[in-house]
Amino acid sequence: MRFLLGLAEAGFFPGIILYLTYWYPSHRRGRMTTWFMTAIALSGVIGGPVSGYILKNFNGMNGWHGWQWLFLLEGIPSIIVGVLVFAMLDDRIANAKWLTKEEQQLLERHVSAEEATKHDMPVRQVLTNGRVLMFSLTYFSFVMGLYGVSFWLPTIIKATGVTDAFMIGLLSAIPFAAAVVAMVLVARSADRKRERRWHIALPAFAGAVGLVLSVVWAHNTVLAMAALTLATMGILTTLPLFWSLPTAILAGTGAAAGIAMINSIGNLAGFLSPYAVGWLKQVTQANDSGMFMLAAFMVLGGLLAVSVPGRMVNK
Repeated sequence: MRFLLGLAEAGFFPGIILYLTYWYPSHRRGRMTTWFMTAIALSGVIGGPVSGYILKNFNGMNGWHGWQWLFLLEGIPSIIVGVLVFAMLDDRIANAKWLTKEEQQLLERHVSAEEATKHDMPVRQVLTNGRVLMFSLTYFSFVMGLYGVSFWLPTIIKATGVTDAFMIGLLSAIPFAAAVVAMVLVARSADRKRERRWHIALPAFAGAVGLVLSVVWAHNTVLAMAALTLATMGILTTLPLFWSLPTAILAGTGAAAGIAMINSIGNLAGFLSPYAVGWLKQVTQANDSGMFMLAAFMVLGGLLAVSVPGRMVNK
């Protein structure tokens, strides 16, 4: 089932990242990617309470478990939106009937001018390129943190003493709501200053600190929530801005292959992270070691982001 889920969603995210390069130059793309990825945080704001409500109130209805209703009711909107996207999104600027010819030409000139400075490498070269492999490890590190928080946030909240499923869902929404604000503000700063690396690294380091503090303060719900909020803000802020690094360098077929490879390797963390945290929790009988591991990956990702030469990505 996990494989089939991955197969179903595999093309969507890298497709959107590539799609945005067709419409926005790099000095605006960080903000646009962030607006797109605020959906992750907003889904946490809405999904936490809704999931808690479904699990609590639908369990046993029609002979189904609560998690079965959860999958059904939260899966239907995705199917509907998928159909709408296919029908409503224009492939390129030139296909956008809602733009005048002058507007189309202006926007295409901006994008084309930037594309001329990039390298369109053959697919085989992209897949073995050291820089692309480094980007893959960077993204893997950040996704480790993302999935760790996404999967274990309710468990950590429960460990502080909160037992009601709906209340856990409500509390889970707080870190994601704060993350929306942080994502937008940091992305705006990155685009305004045309600086990428430290706008990625500093939130990554803040996310690591939040993860560590979440287990240090595990027995105090208020302090643990503050730490989890810091962790979620930092982790979610790194993700959209990270994509400004590879898309500032790769073009054409190389961009499609590179983005797909980075996303594929990075999303292996979606499989590894929950299992690694769960295994460490089972072995040590505590959440501490798992959160420390995720914090280490966030620090690694931040250091790798800073290692990219600024002249290559600060456009």
